[in-house]
Amino acid sequence: MKLRVFGVFSSLCFISIFVGARQIDWTLLLALNEQAWLPVTASRLPRLVALILTGAGLAMSGVILQHIVRNRFVEPGTTGGLDAAKLGILVSMVFLPSSDKLDRMFFAVIFCFAASLIYIAIIRKIKFSNTALLPVIGLMFGGMLSAFAEFYAYQNNMLQSMQGWLIGDFSKVVEGHYEIIFLIFPITLLTYFFAHRFTLMGMGEDMAASLGINYTVTAALGLVLVAITVAVTVVTVGAIHFVGLVVPNIVALRYGDNLQKTLPIVALGGASLLIFCDIISRLVLFPFEVPIGLTASGIGGVMFLALIIKRSRA
Repeated sequence: MKLRVFGVFSSLCFISIFVGARQIDWTLLLALNEQAWLPVTASRLPRLVALILTGAGLAMSGVILQHIVRNRFVEPGTTGGLDAAKLGILVSMVFLPSSDKLDRMFFAVIFCFAASLIYIAIIRKIKFSNTALLPVIGLMFGGMLSAFAEFYAYQNNMLQSMQGWLIGDFSKVVEGHYEIIFLIFPITLLTYFFAHRFTLMGMGEDMAASLGINYTVTAALGLVLVAITVAVTVVTVGAIHFVGLVVPNIVALRYGDNLQKTLPIVALGGASLLIFCDIISRLVLFPFEVPIGLTASGIGGVMFLALIIKRSRA
């Protein structure tokens, strides 16, 4: 099964490199022609790397949040994390007009982490009999943050700047303008290193404590990893929904919840889904391009609806 997932991932990577408005001549590539290789090295390879890291990071963020909250319907987009990151970027641009991507990322991490703590505090305070209400609360919380962010942007004449973070878009990812996204790579390694603890945490606070896991520290660590991943993603390519929701659910259905075994599949699945959505984005209105945030929401929404229907029938 893992080989099949890797085969799909490899095929999508190959297709991604050779799909675009500018056709690539194989003969010139094999002849090592500098002009033929320029669009590959300057644009398409960086774009592919950004897609892989973003997809893997968002999928693993979804897994972490689902184990912390113990609910299959949460991800950064349904806990207010994405909206909080956008608000943090806006605040950094107002108070630090000359801020660079690292400064904006720092603010986004702080706001995303704080929003996650508030969300968890809310759902722990209110005892829900229906677990489906947890993502609903998150969507309401995120909607409030998004409304506040838009009002804040309107007050400071920054609505136009904010549009770049509302919908994910990889069209501007080129060499020299995306490297901050490499921060997701050590985050994925740390997530895998602590996979066993996250798995035990998903069994509940009492069970985790009885097995020697400090629940509070592990949860805080998970939220920090999620906050950094979300912040880097929003700063670099904008907000992307459903990847952290669909992929972990599909993997859990087929392979279970042991994160030490399933995290590599989750990462490959997230990267594969995002690359597939990007290919569709580049082909649906060829030679023009649809923002990947739209295609990811459309395809991810359909996949998640199919999962819900399948579970309800089962």
